[in-house]
Amino acid sequence: MHACIPILRMFDEKRAREFYLDYLGFKIRFEHRFSDDAPLYIGICRGDCEIHLSEHHGDGSPGARIRVPVDDIDSFHSSLDPAYKYARPGIHTQPWGMREVMIADPFGNTIVFCQDVKD
Repeated sequence: MHACIPILRMFDEKRAREFYLDYLGFKIRFEHRFSDDAPLYIGICRGDCEIHLSEHHGDGSPGARIRVPVDDIDSFHSSLDPAYKYARPGIHTQPWGMREVMIADPFGNTIVFCQDVKD
């Protein structure tokens, strides 16, 4: 098996691009619409992490939570664009041995970027 690719629901293309591309630093892998006025389905990636975002009803459920392992949580945290005014997450050390940066997207989904303390 390989890594799974979560599909997260989105409702506003502009806000999704601001959050995932500008703030989190993901890059576009592909974009798809069945027609010019159809909902957007977009694949984004950063490093080996790939996420799909969908405006299609039934693709994903708002309020999802995913965990994304990172090699260096401090570097990741430092890479977040401070000009983004809707999130100012900190780094938290959890009792189960992980350091985490938890960020909610504009659509109610939560992404937990994490690093094992042993790493």
